[in-house]
Amino acid sequence: MAPVTDAYVMLAERIAAKLGHPRVRALHLPQPHGAAAKDAEFCALELEGGAIGFSFLRLDGIEAALRARFDPAACAGMEALLLARGYAGTDPAAKALGFAAINALSQQLFARAGWAPPAADDSLGAIEPARGEHIGMIGLFRPLLERVSAAGARLTVLELRPELAGEHANYRVTLDPAELASCDKIMSTCTVMLNDTLDAVLAACGNARHIAIIGPTAGCVPDPLFARGVDSVGGRRVLDAPGFLEAFRQGRRWGAYAGKYVIARKSYPGVERLLQLIA
Repeated sequence: MAPVTDAYVMLAERIAAKLGHPRVRALHLPQPHGAAAKDAEFCALELEGGAIGFSFLRLDGIEAALRARFDPAACAGMEALLLARGYAGTDPAAKALGFAAINALSQQLFARAGWAPPAADDSLGAIEPARGEHIGMIGLFRPLLERVSAAGARLTVLELRPELAGEHANYRVTLDPAELASCDKIMSTCTVMLNDTLDAVLAACGNARHIAIIGPTAGCVPDPLFARGVDSVGGRRVLDAPGFLEAFRQGRRWGAYAGKYVIARKSYPGVERLLQLIA
């Protein structure tokens, strides 16, 4: 199977062609010292058709490199596909910006096809932890810890940061992917798609009944993920663009302007069908 980065760029080529090769309206970078710390971890790429795609920036110096090398003014007017192709390269900043472009193209595809990802009330990606289950979490999502604990499930967190490893009140943090082998259900941050660890992580999840990729960055068409055994993708899409952009530019929280959703493999129409729905 081709690397997931190549699969997504190939899909971006087809989506962009079907959409008439949309151009970038603006690249929005977070305020360097935004008041909303979590909401300031992402960039937002806006297309001329109105779609907005996110990408996570707080990873291995990506934000500083992107700010130094990608001028938002220069990005405006570019074909989104030109940026999307950077996702399959080795430059971390270009990869992050490329993924934002793929997410924006995906969101524009959904809109043009008249298909809306099903809304969701939470951020667990349809994991639905239950008492007695062993839940795996790839990347420490502190806001979700209470949800898993309240369900009576056991939680193991896979992290890259050694300082987090060890036993905690209601969960265990490990650096060893092999510890995911005993998990019943697993949810992963979408950053595995930016640091080239997706395939290795999925290889360690072979015994799980349900695997979810979640986070604001998970705004892409899910087909390459479903082909690799992922069961659901939980992302966010902007519902109120003017409200979102005003909050984003001012460094305020913007979650109220973006709705959470979950795309499940069993009910997703597939990218081929979505492409067919565009006249």
